[in-house]
Amino acid sequence: MSKQGKAEHRSRAEHEQEVTPSEDGSLRDSEGRRSLIRALRAYVRMYRPHEAREDTVLFPAFRTVVSSHEFAALGEDFAPEERRRFGAGGFEAIAERVASFERALDIHDLQRFTPDLGGPRLHDGYGG
Repeated sequence: MSKQGKAEHRSRAEHEQEVTPSEDGSLRDSEGRRSLIRALRAYVRMYRPHEAREDTVLFPAFRTVVSSHEFAALGEDFAPEERRRFGAGGFEAIAERVASFERALDIHDLQRFTPDLGGPRLHDGYGG
């Protein structure tokens, strides 16, 4: 991994600590919510170009230099680390936890946030 990539991953880890919802009630007051909003905006600003580069350059290039057998073997190699980091439920449990946050924040319906490009409208995105 490049120096820049390592720095971005360290920065992401630091931002993740700031944006992890707390159960201490700090979001009940407006300053706590404003602080979380600022942290989330900073995280998104940092993460979008990083993710785009991984999705459009790094991961496609990686798939061209490893065989499908090697790729599957890497998945097996990463499984113990996934369990160590995320617990017995692994990634799926974390994904469900994120989904529950999205439902609580009413941002779970991505169609509501997808731009209308002139096709038929299924609903207005706000229950209509």
